[in-house]
Amino acid sequence: MKAVILAGGLGTRLSEETGLRPKPMVEIGGRPILWHILKIYSHHGINDFIICCGYKGYMIKEYFANYFLHMSDVTFDMQENRMEVHQSVAEPWRVTLIDTGDNTGTGGRLARIRKYLADEDTFCMTYGDGVSDLDIRATIDFHRRHGKNVTLTAVQPQARFGGLGLDGSTVRTFQEKPKGEGGWINGGFFVLSPKVLDEIHDPSCMFENEPLQQLTARNEVQAFFHRGFWQPMDTVRDKQRLEELWASGSAPWKTW
Repeated sequence: MKAVILAGGLGTRLSEETGLRPKPMVEIGGRPILWHILKIYSHHGINDFIICCGYKGYMIKEYFANYFLHMSDVTFDMQENRMEVHQSVAEPWRVTLIDTGDNTGTGGRLARIRKYLADEDTFCMTYGDGVSDLDIRATIDFHRRHGKNVTLTAVQPQARFGGLGLDGSTVRTFQEKPKGEGGWINGGFFVLSPKVLDEIHDPSCMFENEPLQQLTARNEVQAFFHRGFWQPMDTVRDKQRLEELWASGSAPWKTW
């Protein structure tokens, strides 16, 4: 099975970092968040990736082209014009990098990789800026059981502020940063049938808008409820939280 990573957006809400590099290359613990995402999927046995590049996509290509250099100790013999790689770290990954355009919508990016999914009956898809301790294999099993075209992962994000239970002006309950505040949202980890690509007719369209809404109207979308850790990296605050979790040595998404 293949996993598609949407890695071409501008990342404007993280402009402090994305002015210099694409958001998936912003580092957590010294490694691009894209690396963390691939490690999550690889832990669940998915090692064939299609990365939809766009904004500054050449940096993603250069990272994988020089992956051994990034991950290994190296000796350069300048006189002999020779390089020796020590203790190289190999991953069981096959990574296909596709330029899907700087301003293409998420739907358009999926449409542009259709030929790379020709032999697949199911594929995973996520964004290049979020991590989770989600059981990927369980989402795939759930998808195959219900037989619909779309499985999305429903999550409850942690609220930024404390929640109050009020009776008039009397505070009856107080909960510091309650999780989700009762609501479920799209967590961005999908399992999809290639049939969903037939819903995409415009390169600028966002998959989350008309295509997903039409599929929902036809009862083709099922939610897999994830109650564990989930965190996007939309802002500097988000990045700082992920860095702190990684530095603590107990990052919840590090399941490998």
